[in-house]
This record gives sequence, structure tokens and C-alpha cells, in this order.
Amino acid sequence: MSWKGVVDQYRSRMDTLPEGCPAVTLLEGNTPLIEAPRLARELGLNARIYLKYEGLNPTGSFKDRGMTVAMTAAAADGAKAVICASTGNTSAAAAAYASRAGMKAFVVVPDGNIALGKLSQAVLHGATVLAVDGSFDDAFRLVTAIAEKAPVTVVNSINPHRLQGQKTAAFEVCDVLERAPDYHFLPVGNAGNITAYWMGYREYQRDGIVDSLPKMMGFQAAGAAPIVNGAPVANPETVASAIRIGNPVSWKKAEAARDESGGVIEAVTDAEILAAYKLLGSMEGVFCEPASAASVAGLRKLVESGRIEDNSLVVCTLTGHGLKDPDNAIKVCPEPVRVPAEVEGALKIMGL
Repeated sequence: MSWKGVVDQYRSRMDTLPEGCPAVTLLEGNTPLIEAPRLARELGLNARIYLKYEGLNPTGSFKDRGMTVAMTAAAADGAKAVICASTGNTSAAAAAYASRAGMKAFVVVPDGNIALGKLSQAVLHGATVLAVDGSFDDAFRLVTAIAEKAPVTVVNSINPHRLQGQKTAAFEVCDVLERAPDYHFLPVGNAGNITAYWMGYREYQRDGIVDSLPKMMGFQAAGAAPIVNGAPVANPETVASAIRIGNPVSWKKAEAARDESGGVIEAVTDAEILAAYKLLGSMEGVFCEPASAASVAGLRKLVESGRIEDNSLVVCTLTGHGLKDPDNAIKVCPEPVRVPAEVEGALKIMGL
């Protein structure tokens, strides 16, 4: 059966969409769930680990799931323009789906704090990019103020349609595994994703499709960990730009997902994130952006402290593709080795 995109594949579960409205889609979703046995052995964990690789969505991140639903609803409402604040991935998705729908897109980003891979997407898709002197939270405040005065639809995660789309990743995990995992690890930035996954898992359990629920295990970067610290962070700092957020929109909903599932929301350092980032690429052949690796860094941390049960089924969400932020890959890996253009010299350096 051909894949229809998130809206038409799960339309009966899109509680907020007007009936019969045509989908604004780039055939997002249906991303691979990759088993990672070498990673499990490296971590010393007697369990099955799967990577939900959201970097293979059309614009390279999980944001496409929510954006297709938000843009479908906006089009059904007759919207002509959308706006969002973003550290990068939301801007790329908003710009692409607005282009698809024939709408104008305005994206507000923190000046100098957005990876070029993401900024280039927003620009190429025709969005008007506004760079503010401040953080994501400053950008978001500007967006909400603009929306009060101008005819633009906000497509950040305060938009209820966004979470309806993002919950479909939980459906896909269960559809492939034919059950829910025991643990689900995710990066936490604006906190919409952990909220949406929990929504999806609960919906499948409610309808008898699965008979258990996972523990939701969320991880913030230590320099941008407001939920962990219990207070907003005025100047969040982390190499993981996608989760460099000091005052998450879905804060309370994320805490509810943690508490209802018996999970955690904790912090990992930039060093731990980058170590997991390199491990995924070198051991499992999966190239994700640094923020994505917060999920695996969190798993590693809990395994080392003996907090993950043997024989568990574990899923780690990798939220975005590594090509979103290639500069960090170059920074943390060895430079190319210069060789003479002849066989013997090359073999000597290769050690063969």
C-alpha cells in the first residue's frame, strides 16, 4: 500500500481537523525504526534498542509531522500567511509546507543561533526570515505579539494541530513493533514532542491497539534545562541548537507525560551529547543532528547508573538529520589525512 502522508494515513485520529479538508502534504512520516544491536552491546545493555530516525522526513526533521496538520488546518480556514519562532527545524518545515500550500511564511529566529543548514532551507522555500537580537524565547514573544495585530496563523507548538501530527510517530512505532516499547527516550526542547508521543501512545492503548504504555524519558541539554532546574533559563547555551530553549511552551504537558508514565526529564551535558552523536554515526551508520543525540546520551547515562531493566524494549527518537548542522560534525571529528597521489604513500598512511 502506498504511503499517503501523515494526515491521510491517520485522518480518523486527527481530532482537530475539519472533515474532508484536503491535506497539505509532502508525504511526511513513515520514517524507519532502525534496530541498533551494536549500540546495545556498546552500552552493555541486554535489551533491544530501536532508533526512530525522524531525519528522513521531507525537510529532515520530525517537525514535518506537526506542520502538515497545522498547514492543512490553516488552508481549510482560508489563511494566507503563517508565522513561527524557531531555532531552525520549525522554520524549515513551516517554509516548505507554506510553499506547498501557496501561503506566505514568516519565520523569526535568534540572530546567530541557527544552524546554516536549517536557515538555508527556510530561505530557499521562500520564507521571509526575521533575525532578532535575543533567544528563541524572545523570538516567540515577538511572534505572539505580531499575531495579535496581523492576519497571520502561528504554527509553533501552541497551535493544537501540531501535536496531532506529531503523535503519529508513536502510532508508527507501535504499528512496526506490534506493541509499545518499555522506554521511549527523547530530546526535550520546547517539549511538544514528548507531549505528543505520550498522547499517541495513550490513544492507542485506549483503543486496545496496544496493551501497555512506555516510560517517557526526556533529556534536556544541561545549559538549557528549565524543566530540570524548575525555572526558566534566561540565556540558554548548548551545542544542541534545536533544544536551546529556556522556557518551553509545552512545559506542563511534558511534566504530565513524565509523571503519568513513570518516566523522567533529566539533563545531559554537551560532552555527553557529542559523544552519543559520534557513537551513532560511527557504530550504527546513523547521522543525526546533535540535539537528536540527547536521547541516546540520556539512555547511556541511565544504563551506566543501572536504571534500565534488562530485556527491555527501548526506542530513542532522533529528531533531525545530521546535515542540518554539518559544522558540528566537522568540529568533533578528525580532519582528513593528507596523502600523496600515489599508492605506496597512501597504503602506508592507511596502515595496510
